[in-house]
Amino acid sequence: MPFANRISQVMHDEHDATIALMARLRQVIAQYPKGRSPEANDLVLARLLTDLSVAIENELARHFLFEEEELFSYLTVYGDAAIATHLMDEHVAIRRAGSALVTLAGEGGARGFDPPRWDEFRYHGQVLCDLLEAHVQKEEMALLPAIDELMDSNTEMRLYERYTETA
Repeated sequence: MPFANRISQVMHDEHDATIALMARLRQVIAQYPKGRSPEANDLVLARLLTDLSVAIENELARHFLFEEEELFSYLTVYGDAAIATHLMDEHVAIRRAGSALVTLAGEGGARGFDPPRWDEFRYHGQVLCDLLEAHVQKEEMALLPAIDELMDSNTEMRLYERYTETA
């Protein structure tokens, strides 16, 4: 869905990238059901582990911080504090799940996965997928349309420049 506001559009594009990454994670998880772990030389898994770590530690962290510092406070000014609070609470849960997954990805990338460690990775991966997919959907339905509608062009330009400078 194209947005008129550049901030809404860049957030939307990042949401699409996040959903694509979660689809890759779900696909790899499905390939190795409970009790069966991937081979240590699985190149698809190795690439996914790297991509997950980068996305969670850098891109997602940057995205969340911007929303929390700029967009949620903007919503609050316009009377949507409940949405901002709810999304912020979800950020806490997503960060927790993401941190656990990054730790397991680092360990698995270095040593490979035995079946119990893979089952733990699978669990945390499924949790992260579920949390992020639901969160993105809420932001797409509530946050981004509100920002698109409410934000004046001067604020949009200032915040867009700030966000893209940190990319």
